[in-house]
Amino acid sequence: MQTDPTATPVAARDIANRRVCVFGAYGHTGRFVIARLLERGWEPVLSGRDPGRLNALAAAYPRSTVRVASVDDPRSLDRALQGTVAVFNCAGPFSETAEPVIEAALRAGVHYLDPAAEQQPVLAVFERHAEAAVRAGIAIVPAMAFYGGLADLLVSVAMEGWSEADCVDIAIALDSWHPTEGSRITGRRNTARRVVIADGVLQPLADPPAQRAWTFDGAFGEQEMVAVPFSEMSLISRHLRIDRVDSFLNLTPLRDIRNPDTPPPVAVDDSGRSSQVFAIEVSARRNGSERRIGAQGRDIYAVTAPLLVEALERIVSGRSRGAGVWAPGATFDARDFMASLAPQALQWSA
Repeated sequence: MQTDPTATPVAARDIANRRVCVFGAYGHTGRFVIARLLERGWEPVLSGRDPGRLNALAAAYPRSTVRVASVDDPRSLDRALQGTVAVFNCAGPFSETAEPVIEAALRAGVHYLDPAAEQQPVLAVFERHAEAAVRAGIAIVPAMAFYGGLADLLVSVAMEGWSEADCVDIAIALDSWHPTEGSRITGRRNTARRVVIADGVLQPLADPPAQRAWTFDGAFGEQEMVAVPFSEMSLISRHLRIDRVDSFLNLTPLRDIRNPDTPPPVAVDDSGRSSQVFAIEVSARRNGSERRIGAQGRDIYAVTAPLLVEALERIVSGRSRGAGVWAPGATFDARDFMASLAPQALQWSA
């Protein structure tokens, strides 16, 4: 990425500081994040509200630091973030945790990233904390995950060289969705009406939502889809000029997640990944021309870890647009970011 003269630099920090607080460390996603941080030479600080679960987790990482903290206790969050360079908030629902953890990050002067899939908490981060993040010299990147950030990066690549687009369709296919308990809790508490981009602005999703067929490259083939927008709408709306954006999900994962008897994910390899496979494709159209781009991989929870850690590494090394609240495609070189994930984390093609 070339230097952006409009960027606000992040505050000067000890570049040797490799300590990262993982709040919600003992959750399903948190465990993938810890493993990725260690693989990349970072020192995770394990944090969360349950000391028993933290200590059990720490037994697998004998040299790790444990710091009990709760969103109801700001001082405990301050202690958890002390001496770190960033915090990964992996504890949903983000409608309840994002605000207090971001406030702690602002007080501590450390970067903040999360994997929020909910639309409204992500929008609130942009609306409430953009100026404070610049003043504090920190980068805040919400929704840096499979749902949200990955689609935003793909759309940003698809629109390279375009100042605007007529419409963008995002299609996601999963062969199954065995939700974590955290996903189920978030689903129960996230009662806000979903939004899409129509006429260039965020508007409520139609009721009933639109349905369509989509033919994927590769094994998924033709799938029946229904409109299910996630936090990618919140991100895209902040930096791309598109008249219409729709996001679709195939029916199989919806049946799984709506079934209370669907079990949580089961690891099938030493990394903890499940057998779940995914594909995500983007179609962007402008003045009669179309661009398509897609990515494929395994386990939507596991792939979130390399997304988060790669984002952090780019922030601390100066390969981003600096301080502020950012969508991934706005602060990072989207094509280069995607290339860095292949082939270990996922495969992609434009």
